Amino acid sequence: MAELDWHAERSDLQGLAQLDRAPEVEGIDLVAVRTYRQQRVRQKMAEYDVDAVILSDPVNIRYATGTRNMQVFSMRNAPSRYLLLTQNRSILFEFTGCLHLGEGYETVDEVRPSKTASFVAAGPHIAERERAWVAEMADTIHELTGLKDATVGLERLNAGTAIALKEAGLNVVDAQQPVEMARAIKSPEEMKCVIASLRATEIGVGKLREAIRPGLTEAELWSVLHKSIIAQNGDYVETRLLNAGARTNPWFQETSDNVIGPNELIALDTDVVGCHGYYADFSRTFHSGPDRPTDIQRELYKVAYEQVHYNMGILKPGMSFREYADRAWNIPDRYYANRYYLSAHGCGMTGEYPYLYHHGDFPDAGYDGVVEPGMTLCVESYIGEDGAKEGVKLEQQVLITETGIETLSRFPFEAHLLT
Repeated sequence: MAELDWHAERSDLQGLAQLDRAPEVEGIDLVAVRTYRQQRVRQKMAEYDVDAVILSDPVNIRYATGTRNMQVFSMRNAPSRYLLLTQNRSILFEFTGCLHLGEGYETVDEVRPSKTASFVAAGPHIAERERAWVAEMADTIHELTGLKDATVGLERLNAGTAIALKEAGLNVVDAQQPVEMARAIKSPEEMKCVIASLRATEIGVGKLREAIRPGLTEAELWSVLHKSIIAQNGDYVETRLLNAGARTNPWFQETSDNVIGPNELIALDTDVVGCHGYYADFSRTFHSGPDRPTDIQRELYKVAYEQVHYNMGILKPGMSFREYADRAWNIPDRYYANRYYLSAHGCGMTGEYPYLYHHGDFPDAGYDGVVEPGMTLCVESYIGEDGAKEGVKLEQQVLITETGIETLSRFPFEAHLLT
């Protein structure tokens, strides 16, 4: 295998930015990051005539306040912690025994204990619990907004809770649009968090690449990335997308105990929620050795590489989503059936708005919009013939600038698969 010494002489990886370390050590003004993000949410709330939002998605709570607590648990047990945000007030309802975690943030005016309105917590008393939850929340919203019929954006709440809020006289709408539109544009200070997460993930992928050898299972190899990410104070990996050999085609087969054989392709999509909670999302495909990759393996890799770099080359600020779809690389017929479901997508604390679709999928799935400076996008490719043995997954994360793009993913491509 080729030597992986691409970061050996880089000084910017020393003292890598990690979650909850002092901003002056990081060179990141985390107060500026948090206040910018909260201002973005409030700006979009005003733009879409939303008086208050109740955020229960832990990623969105973190975006709007910088606070975190048991993110994966909170995704499953909503609403166990939630945020009420208006134009003038930010109240974090924190999980039992955890109120201290929300204290000291300039983005949180008050921390209150949450009331978990879920069947798991309330059992047969769920309807009663939901009514009590709504009564408290409606009173608080009326107090903060001065409106009996305030427009309230909701996400990921029980159907019973949403219905009861409507019955309380509130105008209930979906919070996704203002929040997603807020998250789409990153500040320069926020980009430092994105870079920190990417650099940590690249270190982890480098360790994974060095560990590749026939005889390992996919799960054993994938765990190398996990270990490195957690050791660098990243959060978690959102998907299970590392496959080898015949399990690389079709894509979206989850990591298993499949044993990696000699001279197989190994495809990885990082999907790491890393430092500062930011998504490091790039894909690479490796070769297990010991022999040279076959002509077919190299052809698959070169085609995927061409798709990613062609589509990166056409991205520019002011381009409409429709224009991008019309100008994007044409997928050869033999690879079309197994194409990746997106051509590119937004990326921040997770995968996010916008989705950029292939030309052929745009009539049914696509929507229009504008590529704007400050968006971070992941340009995707999966190349594998329907029914063939192997496939290649590649992906690059980029920043849209005032004049074009800046490539954010620095992890190298495989020279021996490109020649």
